[in-house]
Parts: sequence; structure tokens; C-alpha cells
Amino acid sequence: MKLDRVQITQFRNLTSVSLSPSPALTIIKGVNGSGKSSLIEALYYLGFGRSFRTNKHSSVIQNEKNSFSVFASCKTEEGDELKLGFQRSRNETFTCSINGEHSNKLSDLVSLVPLQLFTPQSTDLIIGSPSERRRFCDWGLFHVEHQFQSLANQYGKFLKHRNALLKQQANLSAPQNQYWESQFSELGESLSATRQGYVDTLTPIFKQYSQEFLPNFDVELSYYKGWEKDVGLSESLVKKREYDGKIGHTSSGPHKADLRLKVNGVNAQELLSRGQLRMAVAALQMSQTKLFNKATQRKSIFLLDDVGAELDADKREQFIDGLLKMDTQVFVTAIESTQLAFIQKYNEKKMFHVEHGSVKEE
Repeated sequence: MKLDRVQITQFRNLTSVSLSPSPALTIIKGVNGSGKSSLIEALYYLGFGRSFRTNKHSSVIQNEKNSFSVFASCKTEEGDELKLGFQRSRNETFTCSINGEHSNKLSDLVSLVPLQLFTPQSTDLIIGSPSERRRFCDWGLFHVEHQFQSLANQYGKFLKHRNALLKQQANLSAPQNQYWESQFSELGESLSATRQGYVDTLTPIFKQYSQEFLPNFDVELSYYKGWEKDVGLSESLVKKREYDGKIGHTSSGPHKADLRLKVNGVNAQELLSRGQLRMAVAALQMSQTKLFNKATQRKSIFLLDDVGAELDADKREQFIDGLLKMDTQVFVTAIESTQLAFIQKYNEKKMFHVEHGSVKEE
């Protein structure tokens, strides 16, 4: 997937912006507050249907406007042209458009736009909550395993039902609840096995990139399924039934899963500097990109916002080199040209300057 043309309207300080990015590397320059990150944020909506900067959709809509929109024409790997669009209103409704056909199902759009983001806050993938790392795994599975989203949704419904029973202090061992318990266990085991399989496939690729980005460390990746090792989920649920009843929610299951990263035998956040943590994240995202390419024969889009922050010039170059080598379409924001002095070596690139919400190609 490559974005050919992008149109953004009424999004933060971008009133009406149109640009034709490079199929390889697009550089977006401008001072702080000019609209660089807003442009990246608008593109992010095509791949996720939400912002990475705020949970309030209305805050990205320009004052006194009722909605914003992002439209793009794209080229698929087969050479077909796709016209995609996303529009969200202040009343929290949204519409996706695919070749002129409207849909209120967000997955229809985002499944077509495999997009990843790297920002100064990307270290949250390692130092943040387990939910960040579950989202990382689930992005890969959503774009690689066609049945994954349905499985995850089913599990979520049964989890919600089980938690409701726990809050009501219902007897989960009663005959009328045995069906729900067995179905919950079965779905949980299946979801966990799917994630474990993904991590097992990702691990050797990650090992390769971690040696490249963190050559002085021994980095290990492992998956924690969300309950005790060597015990089935149904057995764990029985063990925790009394405790779950007291706290009013389910404490065992893949909704508690985690991706664990150890460096030289200890937790990564205890040993690595902030810059090294960013390189570990880069290695994770690069390995995920490579696995996606291999599994689907498709290419992804990568957004790098504020690439100069806490990443030295050699690592910036190494990161962008690796992405371009995989034929990824890369968008990079930077304040100064000096942060990207190495880009002269790339033939297929475009540069845009953002100032007061307007975007001009250089």
C-alpha cells in the first residue's frame, strides 16, 4: 500500500492541505507548532480511526467547524487504485469511504491501511502498561490473521458477561453458568495460542534487529499468557473464583497477557537508557514490519514523528535505511535539515515545508 495523494481538511491548524507524497521517503519540515505532527496525526486516522495525541476526537476539529476529513488515493501492490476516506463529526459519528462506498465499520478501512507510528513517546511500548504491548501484538495479528479480530471480539463479549456475573456475586459453578465458563475458557485458550504463535514467529526476526540496534546487549522476548504457567485457563479460573468474586472482575486470561523484554537477564526498563529503549522499540517495530511483509506480501506505511528526539544521527539513518530496504513508505518529521543530513543519499524522496498550517513541496 502506497499513498499517492492526501487531502486533509479542518484538522487542527490544517484548514485545507493537499500533497502527493513519495512512494519511498517523504520529509516534512517546519518549526514547532507549524503543523508537522498534525499532518502525521491526520494520516494516523486512516490506519487507526483515532488520534495518538488525544482521546477526544472533537479537539482535533477546527473551531466552529463540525467535522474533519482525511482522504487519500492509494496504489496497492497489485497496481490497483484505491480511494479511501475518513470523516469524523463533533457528535462522535464517523464515516469511512472506500472507492465511493460508505461504511460505519472502522475495520473495513484500517484493514486496508497497515500503518505504524514511531514518536518520542514510543518508549511506552516497553515502559508503559501491558495493554500497550497487547495492542502491539494485536496490530500484527489483525493484519496477518483474518480470523483474529472475530476471535478477540468474541472473547471480549464473554469477558464482559463474566465480569457482570462476578459483580452480581453470581455462583459461577452453578449449572446455568457452566456453559459461559467453558466457552470463556475455550476462547481464552484459543486467543492466547494465537498470540503465542505470533510472538514465536516474531522472536527470531526481533533477535536479528536487536543485535543490529543494540549490539552490546543480549535481548530476549517472551510472552506471558495472563495466568499461571503449565495450568489451563479453566483450572486457573476455578482457583481464582473466590478472589475474582471479591474484586468483581476476572483476574486470569489473555486480557492480562504481556510481552516481556529482558536485556542481559533483567527487565529492559531497568537497564536501558531512554535512547536505548527507543532503539529496542525500533527493533520491535522493524521486526513486525518484516513479518507483515513476509506473511501478506504487502507493504506498510511508517510515520516517524520528531525523529531527532533522543535518537542520534547514526541510529536515525539505520532506522530509515532498514524501513526503506523493505519498500516501506516512510513519512518523517523534523525541525532542522541537519537532523536528516544523511537523506541526500536517497534518490526517491520528497520534501515538504509546513508553515502556519500550509504545506508546500520544496
